[in-house]
Amino acid sequence: MRASEQPVVEWLWDCQSVWSQAADHAKRAIRRARVTALALGAGAAAVGTAASQVLTWHDGPGRALSFLAAVLVGLVPLATRSTGPQQIRDWTRMRSLSEELKSEAYMYLAGVTPYRDADAPQVLLERAERLLVHGSDLAARTRAFEPRQRALPAVTDVGSYLDLRVVGQIERYYRPRAAGMSRRNSQFRTAELALIGSATVLGAASGAYGADWAAAWVATVTTVSAAVIAHAEASRYAYQEIEFSRTAAELELIHRRHATEPGPADDDAVVAQCEQVISVQNEGWMTKWLSEY
Repeated sequence: MRASEQPVVEWLWDCQSVWSQAADHAKRAIRRARVTALALGAGAAAVGTAASQVLTWHDGPGRALSFLAAVLVGLVPLATRSTGPQQIRDWTRMRSLSEELKSEAYMYLAGVTPYRDADAPQVLLERAERLLVHGSDLAARTRAFEPRQRALPAVTDVGSYLDLRVVGQIERYYRPRAAGMSRRNSQFRTAELALIGSATVLGAASGAYGADWAAAWVATVTTVSAAVIAHAEASRYAYQEIEFSRTAAELELIHRRHATEPGPADDDAVVAQCEQVISVQNEGWMTKWLSEY
């Protein structure tokens, strides 16, 4: 789709939709791969322990379980292939490009600098094309997607920008996302405590009653617990909860300040501040995701 075929802002809005879908698809693939790897690793540990114990009283089922454990272990590297540095880097770049296109669209519709003059459509086209050139090596990842049918945001000035862009982001994105990250973090912490408690009980049973089978399961449960902890750390639920909450608070402060001291003189400044806060949040989590690769 060429920008010359329709108003530039509508073309850009369609481009943003495509890049957003591509980024969402990449993120889902990474999340599925991590969950699959966690399940395979935990399953392999449990089945391997069960196999060692079943072999002592029945050879056939024990060998079958040993075979299954080996298969599960062998599948783990295949699952984690989609969670490597390049996949993380591609996803974060696609999300970054999508968010930058969205930012340009909102600034254009609000009519703030650099979109105050009659040449605003040309400026928007040039800025959008520069962004798309930076992401051209990832363009193939977007070809499977078509723009979603959605209207442009009903933004016509700074007031409507604050209502739709800022308040909308706070109430429909940042706060719900912070709550979601909090729930996920709590779920994993509960799972960790349950596994640690199970390992403690098994260890006590092994020591008190000389139950060798319990001793074997202590190591397995400990391994699974470590895998769960590693998954939670890799997903950065706690970090994301803090960042989403912080960004919502900063945007709300800017919005309230502008509501008490409105005026055309600071229109450019308030929009720039809001976009800066959103950009910093995006750049922050991208840096965090990439910091360990």
